Amino acid sequence: MSLRFAALGLLAQEPGSGYDLLKRFEISMANVWAATQSQLYGELGRLEREGLIEIAAEGPRRRKMYAITEPGRQALRDWLATPDTTPTRSGRLLRVFLLSEVETPEAIEFFTDIQRKAEAELDHLTTLLEQLDWGGEKNEFGRIALEHGLRHYRMEAEWARWATDRLTAPRDAAR
Repeated sequence: MSLRFAALGLLAQEPGSGYDLLKRFEISMANVWAATQSQLYGELGRLEREGLIEIAAEGPRRRKMYAITEPGRQALRDWLATPDTTPTRSGRLLRVFLLSEVETPEAIEFFTDIQRKAEAELDHLTTLLEQLDWGGEKNEFGRIALEHGLRHYRMEAEWARWATDRLTAPRDAAR
């Protein structure tokens, strides 16, 4: 359901083609909500059929420029105003809970992998922070979302290091 609102939100900020949205999505939202080209184009079709977006113009090669409609803007506002009741589930933490079923070196590799991936994401987000122009009111919320990512991956890398240290320390020292 969130892809629908991600597309509506991008179109509320600025009309665009499916290609434009995909590029904006990759730059600004991919770290928050991933989507493939086929998923995004499929969602644009559904949104148009429901009257939440419209074709504002058609260009060469049947390129469609989409714009949000007033009902689409209202649907986005309603969604934003509704408290999030999505239950928090984490397949990763379920695995952590059950890691006692593997040998310690495999568990250490599990945490080392988490640390590597978190540090790579942290590097990527830091690059975005440095490269993007954060001026303007609408960009402020993108910057706030990016800060969440920075803090999340920093904490995740730190946590994975702590877990590895705990598993490699002598038993008495780890407690």
